[in-house]
Amino acid sequence: MKLARYRHQGHIFFGVLEEGVLHELERTPFLDARRQGRSYPLEEVELLPPVFPQKIIAVGLNYRDHAEEFGLEMPDEPVLFMKPSSSLLAHGGEIVYPQMSKRVDYEAELVLVCGRECRNVTPREAASCVLGYTCGNDVTARDLQAKDGQWTRSKSFDTFCPLGPIIETELDPSDLRIELRLNGETRQSSTTANMAFGPADLLSFVSRVMTLYPGDLIMTGTPSGVGEMFPGDTVEVIIQGLDPLRNRVVSC
Repeated sequence: MKLARYRHQGHIFFGVLEEGVLHELERTPFLDARRQGRSYPLEEVELLPPVFPQKIIAVGLNYRDHAEEFGLEMPDEPVLFMKPSSSLLAHGGEIVYPQMSKRVDYEAELVLVCGRECRNVTPREAASCVLGYTCGNDVTARDLQAKDGQWTRSKSFDTFCPLGPIIETELDPSDLRIELRLNGETRQSSTTANMAFGPADLLSFVSRVMTLYPGDLIMTGTPSGVGEMFPGDTVEVIIQGLDPLRNRVVSC
């Protein structure tokens, strides 16, 4: 099932996408939502980030090929950081290159969407907590990341978390092709099988640190090939089984 969040005539709805038509849901689509009755053609609505989470948890250095390209050892447990919800950007939106930075990078990521409140769940229990998956781009001001010695500023600018366009609820995340294309040229190409910690392990680990709520996001890390973007570039995150996420970079 494909779930979307959208704006129509000034109001925000959630819906199920079927053959180009969005069927409105009666409430937030967390695991058991039912249809409301109204439907809209996709071209008549404005797609928004598919959820608006309380928190966005991201994972550093979770792909073996990414660690190898930088000559780094894999961590023995997930390395977590956070991005603010104010950094969210919809499919088709513009990534704003901040004046503070001289280098802004793309990072293609598979994003897990939490479907229910969970705390201290096991990896086996994690599947029942997942609403689905979507595409994400962990945009990073790389020069500021190095300058600050930590990641908050470099990861948190407005528009630095492109997400969407839809949530796919029926997806096996264990071995999916993940790519990033910059102006049509493939820059990242790997598979989620290269993750050190899979989505279920990540959700379990995070839930032992903090309570997760419906709509919270876990960005599962990026593979090798991260690189620089410039104003005027078009960047696409393409993950097997998901609708691609496309955004353009613009000057501040």
